Amino acid sequence: MFKKILFATTASPTCDNAAKVAFDLAVKYEAQLHLLHVYGVPTRGFGHFATDVRTGEKDDYGRDYEAWVEEEIRNTYEKQLAKTKNCVVQTQVGVPYTEILRAARKLDVDLIVMGAHSREEDIGAMRFRNVLGSTMQRVAQKARCPVLIISRPCANCFWYFSNIVLGVDFSKASMSAFLFALKVAQEVGCKLYLFHAMDLTGVHVGKMPGQPAIEKEIDTAHKKIEEMYVSRMGGFDNYEIEIWEGVPYVEVLKYAREKKADLIVMAHHTRDIDPEEALLGSTVEQVVLRAAAPVASVNRPDKVT
Repeated sequence: MFKKILFATTASPTCDNAAKVAFDLAVKYEAQLHLLHVYGVPTRGFGHFATDVRTGEKDDYGRDYEAWVEEEIRNTYEKQLAKTKNCVVQTQVGVPYTEILRAARKLDVDLIVMGAHSREEDIGAMRFRNVLGSTMQRVAQKARCPVLIISRPCANCFWYFSNIVLGVDFSKASMSAFLFALKVAQEVGCKLYLFHAMDLTGVHVGKMPGQPAIEKEIDTAHKKIEEMYVSRMGGFDNYEIEIWEGVPYVEVLKYAREKKADLIVMAHHTRDIDPEEALLGSTVEQVVLRAAAPVASVNRPDKVT
């Protein structure tokens, strides 16, 4: 399923949940795991100093310093490394998202695994966009492969994967997410849930559609799912279709919890625009923040067909 996995980490406690998933996936699929830590931005010219991207402090990043950083990484993940046969540890000076994308492209990885946060603060919705607005936002936007984002411990992750919830919205971008989810479901042999949330947040007070109108829209959406997605499944029949109405991210989270999902797959965005210009969608963002399962953001079809 996954031959090469890139785990981008700051080696801080905020990445512990992502580390567990990354190492577990590597062990299960006997994948080559590339552990990358980008620890600073180099100064201009020929100076051997780097500015730490988190603290702002300057350090001499000569060979001795690089060796020390790598040793710290190996000490942090000592137990996991002992159980992983094929793991490469790499440290790098540079702008984090640039180096992560460069490494993913050079290594031709199938999956990037990252924590949702890089700072040791309490997870909260008010600061969430600022966190994703830096490294995570740019990696998810530019990556040629799916990006698996882990925000919280996964309560149902025992087999990787048993139940996949795919959020569909009929956009061009969601087709890439569908292809990835279908590929995983076919190769792993797990259940695939195609879920669509009818957005009622734009309905004005006093203008709520009646139940017959809602049921008609649900029926229309069900037919579109059959036409757009199910028709491409070939002989795969281990799936269910479900359509709920409400606030999309709330309904996705409720449905994933009900089905004990251990993977949620969503399109990086829903607008039909150039993937290079698309920002992470607000629905995906809120799902990532609150989900108790890993969330795969898929922006392109390159690695999913």
